[in-house]
Amino acid sequence: MTENILDFRSDTFTKPSPGMRKAMAEAEVGDDVFGEDPTVRALEQKTAELFGKQAAVFVPSGTMANLIGLAVHCARGDEVIMERRTHSFAHEVGGGAALLGVLFNTVDSSSGYILPEHIDMAVRKKDVHQPISKLVVVENTANLVGGKIVPFDTITALRKKTDEYQMRFHMDGARIWHASTATGVPLHRWASKTHSLSCCLSKGLGCPVGSLVISDSQTVDLARWYRKMLGGGMRQAGVIAACGLYALEHNLPRLHEDHEMAAELAHEFTKVLPEGFQVQAPDTNMVVVNTPDESTCQQTIANWEKMGILCFAVSKTSIRMVTHMDLPPDAAKQAARRIAKAGNGS
Repeated sequence: MTENILDFRSDTFTKPSPGMRKAMAEAEVGDDVFGEDPTVRALEQKTAELFGKQAAVFVPSGTMANLIGLAVHCARGDEVIMERRTHSFAHEVGGGAALLGVLFNTVDSSSGYILPEHIDMAVRKKDVHQPISKLVVVENTANLVGGKIVPFDTITALRKKTDEYQMRFHMDGARIWHASTATGVPLHRWASKTHSLSCCLSKGLGCPVGSLVISDSQTVDLARWYRKMLGGGMRQAGVIAACGLYALEHNLPRLHEDHEMAAELAHEFTKVLPEGFQVQAPDTNMVVVNTPDESTCQQTIANWEKMGILCFAVSKTSIRMVTHMDLPPDAAKQAARRIAKAGNGS
């Protein structure tokens, strides 16, 4: 393989740009556990303002952010309701059960995300024999179904439903940036429908590390306590918080370019992939290619890797491809050209 590698595996594979590295090198720092890192404080304040919430806390990872999102709302033995493919259930090592003692009650939705009627079906009645249904979690955008946007009207209805049952509502907003960019609904409007939410700086924004938990001041104070308990207390963290500040200024405004590349990739692939392959039209920066069967899926991934096109399966028959800022502007056409040159698409 002599051509350049086109890495569509994830938008987490981006590397800090020269401008971001410069911001890291010049960051003013202090001890964040003592609340004395001015760059961390600036990032937390700016993020809280963007989302229209009172406060935010900087944590090392999205997994920790979501675990804290469970912890601030649930006691041991409480139940959390979510769609089966939600990141907190599918990709976070059962941390809520292992570390917090909460129960997961998962539902299956053809849309890939939970709907208000699913809460009606899943919520526990008040009964001494049953756990308390305390929290609903939604992931927006929904990763494992191809970066689908959970519509704002659905989020509004979910909040209304959780209020009806006196439950809490947490959004895994790792890629809420993409939902906001694609729909034009500002970040603060999404956040206004939640009791808490997380956002991730390393998914689409080009940062090497970091997420935030955002909520009211009292909840964020509790979140800091859990962050320390989980080993997330950081010292001179301004060097990585500076990446977040840089990304919010420089990389967030360009996210639409990744969406445009994903749309182009889907269009180009429909022209070159063989019969039996189906390309899902992207909502944001993810393209899902559905293959005829499991063996074809694995063989396609292996063949594309030989062409310098990296991706991976998100189900036995589906391939996910993610566009991001580190891909060349003509990546979609390059990928399609290589596949067409191979002759059979897979």
